[in-house]
Amino acid sequence: MPIEILLLLALPASGKSELRRYLELLDPVAAHDDLHLGPSVQLDDYPYVHMMRRIGEEVVAAGDQPIFFASSEQPFLDPRDWGTLMHLLNFDFSELTDPPDAPMTGTAARWLFARIDRARQMAGLPAAIASLEPLTLKRLESALEFEAQDVFDTRAAAIPASLEGKTVVIEFARGGPEGSPLPLPPPYGYLHSLSLLSAEILSRASILYVWVDPEESRRKNLARAKPGRDGDASILHHGVPEAVMRGEYGTDDLMWLLAAGGGSHVFVDKGEDRYALPTGVFDNRKDLTSFLREDPARWSQFQIRQLHNELVNATAGLRASSQR
Repeated sequence: MPIEILLLLALPASGKSELRRYLELLDPVAAHDDLHLGPSVQLDDYPYVHMMRRIGEEVVAAGDQPIFFASSEQPFLDPRDWGTLMHLLNFDFSELTDPPDAPMTGTAARWLFARIDRARQMAGLPAAIASLEPLTLKRLESALEFEAQDVFDTRAAAIPASLEGKTVVIEFARGGPEGSPLPLPPPYGYLHSLSLLSAEILSRASILYVWVDPEESRRKNLARAKPGRDGDASILHHGVPEAVMRGEYGTDDLMWLLAAGGGSHVFVDKGEDRYALPTGVFDNRKDLTSFLREDPARWSQFQIRQLHNELVNATAGLRASSQR
């Protein structure tokens, strides 16, 4: 049986999305035999971050007070919205086995807004979009209908007929302000966000952590960014604002959590239950993944072999734990 759920974690631009691309294109036999991974079903919270920024831009353009972010270049106004993203991932995961009905024509934005508000309330925050002035809300629905429909269609297209033999890959990045001491206090860092995942996910999940330093994360973030919607809406080419890189990703606590768990597991408490998540580290401090953003026809065998060998090493402990 392959690894059922792989939490792919790292600072922004560390190589997570590039690895997802590699796994999508990897020969299924090699993925199974070398990495103990089935065909991947991929989830990611970045599309929601992008849409929350778009919503905020349209609200300000309508003359209302900012929601979610003070501006497109700033961190969350309320860091508890990290929890909003985790609940949205829970929704996405549950729908892999219980697909939602498609929104009626012209109501995709309404569907997305209700989804974000519901996740926000579960994170202990008030509904942000439903409280907008009616005229602003109407303008927002009109402005974002196409993009909201794209969010739904992309998610729906990723839902397989069955999860049997598949590996669900869930990608997200967490951190804290530059210079913060460890452990990071909630709602920052991985421990808090992991604790908000559903018990169904935590009971079956392993972690693959892509290790780079915050300085390298910032460098690669600038290198990958493309201007405009082609970059902002793209998993591979979006850029994170510098204030966010320093204010929310200036430090990273996963290696600290791993050391506290004995070097092979990250322990997550949820209510009265404790989950031991097997954890492997893909060391990307020498950048083994940036070439994956290029056309696959240009990938060299040397680059592929280096990357694949590091993946084999990083997932060895996860494979040993996949039958737990």
